[in-house]
Amino acid sequence: MHWPRLRTWLGALSAVLLLQGLAALAWAQGETLRVGSKRFTESYILAEVLAQSAAPGLPAPPVVRQGLGNTAIVYEALRSGSIDLYAEYTGTIALEILKGPPGMSREQIAAGLAPLGLGIGPALGFNDGYALAMRAADAQKLGVRTLSDLARHPELKLGLSNEFIGRADGWAGLAAKYGLQQKPAGLDHGLAYDAITARQIDVMDIYTTDAKIDHLGLFVLEDDRAYFPRYDAVVLYRLDVPKRFPKAWAAIEALQGRIDEKAMIAMNARAELQGEPFDAIARSFLAQGHAGGAAASGRGFMAKLLGPDLGRLARQHLLLVAFSVGIAVLVAVPVAILIFPMQRVRAAVLGMAGLLQTVPSLALLAVLISLMGIIGTVPALIALTLYSLLPIMSNTVTGLAQVPAGLRQAGTALGMTRAQNLRLVQLPLALPTLVAGVRTATAIAIGTATIAAFVGAGGFGERIVTGLALNDRALLLAGALPAAGLALASEALFELLQWWMRKRQAR
Repeated sequence: MHWPRLRTWLGALSAVLLLQGLAALAWAQGETLRVGSKRFTESYILAEVLAQSAAPGLPAPPVVRQGLGNTAIVYEALRSGSIDLYAEYTGTIALEILKGPPGMSREQIAAGLAPLGLGIGPALGFNDGYALAMRAADAQKLGVRTLSDLARHPELKLGLSNEFIGRADGWAGLAAKYGLQQKPAGLDHGLAYDAITARQIDVMDIYTTDAKIDHLGLFVLEDDRAYFPRYDAVVLYRLDVPKRFPKAWAAIEALQGRIDEKAMIAMNARAELQGEPFDAIARSFLAQGHAGGAAASGRGFMAKLLGPDLGRLARQHLLLVAFSVGIAVLVAVPVAILIFPMQRVRAAVLGMAGLLQTVPSLALLAVLISLMGIIGTVPALIALTLYSLLPIMSNTVTGLAQVPAGLRQAGTALGMTRAQNLRLVQLPLALPTLVAGVRTATAIAIGTATIAAFVGAGGFGERIVTGLALNDRALLLAGALPAAGLALASEALFELLQWWMRKRQAR
């Protein structure tokens, strides 16, 4: 590859990245309502109900950012302005967000939120509390009806969601209140239903509006010492929303008291048991004024695989991979060239890049969100870029080290400067190894980009996250298979490129 062409390519890539950044900034500043959700069925549905209610009063269609994660991530998105509102629960606001006592009144919650620039909106009409449940037959056999009864059976295996284990109103306080001695295993909430059905666990945490409680024959243990507060569903919003979107906010306020527990359970059932899309469930509820009516038949695997979101998710996934690997090339190659002659510095820099590879992706995303105060594409791109640095940097150094000393000396003997020798002799010879590093980085990025959906960055991981929430294996596969196909296509392209390079070198 000639150096002028390489410089032109790098310049063009930089210009594209700049334009992409400006476009993203313009989009972020666009005047439209952004609705978020947590990563469980009910939150997905309520996000659609809020967005569809507000849509007629908005200048542009609302943006729904589904499955952003647990309370901490969604709350951070609200605080930073990445979203404008989402459905939350009074007990969670009091204990997790305001760090206050259980049983705070609505007025106390509003007073605590105001200094944060947030407000508590309409109560939607139902309470969705935490509880523990076990198989009804086992509960009857062992005589376990209350949480106090559970304390007398330390042999029972508990599988609890990781968020419940870590919450202020979760396992630690519950265990202290009732003297529970069991050591719970952390499980995804959706997968816990499979685990309890397969008798791999005996007790799980549930939301009281979960559709699978009756469907799977579970018995909800009575909270006989009143540990759990009420979790009335409300709208948590930024205080500027009513002024920015007065008509949309009026429509959202009209949802006050419209969704009772029976209606919410019915909507959850249509998603989890019948496989209906969240937007269709919300549309049906808003049109009929209740959650009943004829349910649409569940979508089959091919309908999920080739669904209307396929093009959007593919585009998001490709952009995440292309831009993260492109930025990593722009950073890693010059750094590798700079540190190559300095052995100790080279070892230290490669060691630090290797250390980044050991950081779990979700942990890195959480740290980036905390540091930057934003969610979505930007922290995902930074994380993917950091993971791509090591293979590119390491292979660039290896490729330069493999250039025969005689060829470097021949270039010097011909009167080349050090820069000319690097540009005309060493880099062209190291290029196949460098490209192999880019190939490895691309494969890593394609796989890791699925995690980006946990922070609202989209891509095929969006289907995987939703599939986990619904415990929907078909939807999980509908996300995993296109990502695997993208990885295979990438490998084929790089194999073709490396074959062409070998053929050209042979000539």
